[in-house]
Amino acid sequence: MIEPLGAEQRLLATALGQMVYYTLTGAPWRDLYQQPWAELPPLVFLHGFGGGSSAYEWSQVYPAFALDYRVLAPDLPGWGRSDHPERDYQPEDYLTSIATFLEQVSEPPTTVIASSLTAALTIRLAVARPDLFRSLILVAPAGVSDFGDDFSQTGLAQIARTPIINGLFYSLGIATTGGINRFLEERQFARSERIYPELVQAYQQSATQPHADAAALSFVSGRLCFDLANYIGQLTVPTVILWGEEAKLTPLDLGKRLAALNPGAIRWFQAIAGVGLTPQLEAPSVTIALIRHALQVLGVA
Repeated sequence: MIEPLGAEQRLLATALGQMVYYTLTGAPWRDLYQQPWAELPPLVFLHGFGGGSSAYEWSQVYPAFALDYRVLAPDLPGWGRSDHPERDYQPEDYLTSIATFLEQVSEPPTTVIASSLTAALTIRLAVARPDLFRSLILVAPAGVSDFGDDFSQTGLAQIARTPIINGLFYSLGIATTGGINRFLEERQFARSERIYPELVQAYQQSATQPHADAAALSFVSGRLCFDLANYIGQLTVPTVILWGEEAKLTPLDLGKRLAALNPGAIRWFQAIAGVGLTPQLEAPSVTIALIRHALQVLGVA
């Protein structure tokens, strides 16, 4: 896998095996801390789901916070370098895994930054366990079956649930350089010219880990999707939402509808022009600036 300078790998035992996570405790960071790293406030970055997703998704962003926060960026179970148990993953698997990570690694309450479906799962966890969270900064949080639009009934989801065919679909259509490029162009980026070779390499390394198809097909099949509109109104943790104006799978209007369900908890909703689903990859410098402002809005800067 590919990590930024100074990132060091650590392990956490979970119900789904070993979870790998990254900290910025190597050079040059360890020589620059003004106080012990363990005494800095935690800032957790959670990646979204898709063929080859991993903590790399935030690697162009989280080093900018290295000197002010205890940066923690896990590969969620089934992704990246973490264990890949062969199973049909359910939302509860990730709710439990994220809760375990926060309880055992970040010393809650914690500010969590998360994207897409993982951000929606984080909202569900924050509703059930508000004690784990200080605040949330979420990029395009969506359950991908929101307001009754059932993703599991799409043709793509049905292919992903069909034995044998789904294996061929993954190995030939997702876990290849061409498949990853198509996924990034069609699902994540507004401008294909912003896709760079290292990004494709990082996604392919994650997508070709043994049994990496299990989590990816669980996502594409719709098993991990749900209606976030049923949960977001119950959120009490202070939250900021960022949303790429050109996000395709989860369009901006969806974000505005979801945010309108809870104006009390959602302190700021900001559309980002010229980017798609993952501004943290497509426009990392803009994303860094917006996160810094979000931390001020939330009173945790």
